Order: sequence, then C-alpha cells, then structure tokens
Amino acid sequence: MRKFTAALIIFASMTALSYPAWAQTGTRPEDEAAIRKIVSRLEGGWNAGDGKAFAAPFAPDADYVVVNGLRIKGRDMIDAGHQNIFNTFYKNSAITPTILSIRFIRDDVALAHVQWHLKFSENGAARESKAINTLVLTKDGGQWSISAFHNTPIQGTQK
Repeated sequence: MRKFTAALIIFASMTALSYPAWAQTGTRPEDEAAIRKIVSRLEGGWNAGDGKAFAAPFAPDADYVVVNGLRIKGRDMIDAGHQNIFNTFYKNSAITPTILSIRFIRDDVALAHVQWHLKFSENGAARESKAINTLVLTKDGGQWSISAFHNTPIQGTQK
C-alpha cells in the first residue's frame, strides 16, 4: 500500500507541475471577465428582443444546437432564428443567466456552462423554465467569441 501511495503522490506532483500556472490556480481574471461580458451581452440581446445583438458574440461560423436538437450554423442564422422567436412565441420574454463554470482548456479555448432562467408568456399565462448551455469559446486576435453553443432544457423546470 505504501508503494501505491508513494506512486500516487509522485504522479500527482508531476501532473501538477506539468500544467501552466493559470490552470493550477484557475485565475485568469481578464479572460474570465471577457467571457462574463459575453454572457451579459447574450442576456442583453435576448431581453431586448434583438437577434443581431444576441448573435453578435458568436463567431461568424459558430455552431448552435437548439433545445430540440436542431443544429444551425453561423452568426447570421443564429441572428435570424432568434429574431423569429423574439417576434413570436418568446416576445417580451426575459432571461437571467447564472455562470456555473468557466474552464480554460488552452490559452485560446475555454469551456463555460451557463444556466438560464427564462420567463415568458404562453397563451396569456406566465411561464418559466431553465436550461443549461455549454459554450465553447475561442480567442482570436485577443478577442473571445462563441464557437459552439449547445442549449439543453433542464427537465422538470417548466412551469
């Protein structure tokens, strides 16, 4: 058992030493702030009912998986699709995000999980639901953008 414990300690130490400092501490305040701002921009675009503003933080060739599993491609399609729902069944809806995690996979790639609380009206009745999104963000030319977005409803939260 001692040999196993010693080997585990050595492995853990070597593994920790092989990661860059920011991966060990989890601190990248400027990049985290930029990603938080992107989430805030999504919230602002949604709450304003503005498809173009909602889509702005996405990369031009972003992948977006909708709650029903449909995959759309590109910022223009994300804009058009969202403007359609803002003009119809999610008219005057509001979302509130909670960032659950931000993890930097590489210097220029981050993974974020965001929970959204959506309030909307359906047939005149106030409704709400929650979803969790997985965002893959990439940094190009010093700017972060969303390269992939997967939207998944949280079961049992629709009221």
